Amino acid sequence: MKPHGAYKLSHRGRGPEAAYFGQLGHGFDRCQRIVDSLRDQILAGGPDQYLRIRQVFAGTREIYRVEIQEPGLHYRRTTLLDHDALEELLQSAEVRQRVVTLQDS
Repeated sequence: MKPHGAYKLSHRGRGPEAAYFGQLGHGFDRCQRIVDSLRDQILAGGPDQYLRIRQVFAGTREIYRVEIQEPGLHYRRTTLLDHDALEELLQSAEVRQRVVTLQDS
């Protein structure tokens, strides 16, 4: 008899697409989910939302820091993005307007 909790989980595979894409496929999906989450949060933010985007590393790979702060909710989110992810985030006209509007005030 096997001890309690000693079960093999080999039957719980990631599916056929995992074997095809490997780790890179899951990384791209994760990056896309992060960018989508940032976009949704920026657009849903209230008038007191503080948004700051700045470059923190310039070299072979540019890294940007995106800070979102909601003082009324006592909430702060900091995310590091590469150049491609930041461009994808700023593709939406609504997000670009929100960034410009918040930087002007």
